[in-house]
Amino acid sequence: MVNIGNIQLPDFPLLLAPMEDVSDPPFRAVCKANGADLMYTEFISSEGLIRDAAKSVQKLDIFEYERPIGIQLFGSDVETMGECARIASRANPDLIDINYGCPVKQVACRGAGAALLQDIPKMVRMTEAVVNATHLPVTVKTRLGWDDHTKNIGEVAERLQDIGIKALTVHGRTRVQMYKGDADWTLIGRIKENPRITIPIFGNGDIDSPEKALEYKNRYGVDGVMIGRASIGHPWIFNEIKHYVQTGQHLAPPTVADRVAVCRQHLDFSIRWKGEVVGLFEMRRHYANYFRGLPDFKPFRMRLVTTGTYAETSAVLDEVADTYDAVMTA
Repeated sequence: MVNIGNIQLPDFPLLLAPMEDVSDPPFRAVCKANGADLMYTEFISSEGLIRDAAKSVQKLDIFEYERPIGIQLFGSDVETMGECARIASRANPDLIDINYGCPVKQVACRGAGAALLQDIPKMVRMTEAVVNATHLPVTVKTRLGWDDHTKNIGEVAERLQDIGIKALTVHGRTRVQMYKGDADWTLIGRIKENPRITIPIFGNGDIDSPEKALEYKNRYGVDGVMIGRASIGHPWIFNEIKHYVQTGQHLAPPTVADRVAVCRQHLDFSIRWKGEVVGLFEMRRHYANYFRGLPDFKPFRMRLVTTGTYAETSAVLDEVADTYDAVMTA
């Protein structure tokens, strides 16, 4: 078992990464159904939550079937982050996570996210403020450092553990790298080798296959892995990794019927959560991912992103299943 405070996870748990405009409750629902062990909300702005901004407040929505689930926060002001943690705790998540890894300009250039990697004393003060503001376990997600000259994740891990965080997830790139190049897990492995480190360490970055998950587990000794982009349109990756780690064998890939069924489940959750108009609109970004690789799919995608009702969309999905079932079995 892997323990995050009072939260018990299975050996080598698989975490769903918090992704802006992706990991909302409908997406989390299909990932949970396909093997994700721990999930997080989209990151929530502390300033937005303090101002009671509708978008930030809505991101606090969590559901019993998602547990265990963490609410992820980001911000640049120490006191505001502490108050934000108190507000988020009232939504009754299982843990609070702090984002010190987001590299995008809108976040980092405002002194939040990965920007804190340039000011470790402030990162420590902010983390301590959050730890003191909640009764829940506090975890952190961050990167190797700001750039190649400041890969300070070893120091960060020790100092944040010392003030009470219960787990650390490290993305194997610097902020300057953004999402370019290959993730480097070498320093993540060194954190696990550090005898001072007793909290779970999760690795993140480029886990896109069962083989890579098992290889990195064995090579770097991480307690689990966090998966982000590889789960978009392919939530089956969690169960695929679990099966491969346990048996050394691959699960059969999802059929077109499987893809349609899960896409429809995602759509149903989206409409139940946000209503038909918004739910249909927000699903449009997902269709290309669910049906990636299908030959001549573009006409279907164009219809899916222009339908105006659930009934029309559902009919197109039925047609996709029928068409490609005939193609694949011909």
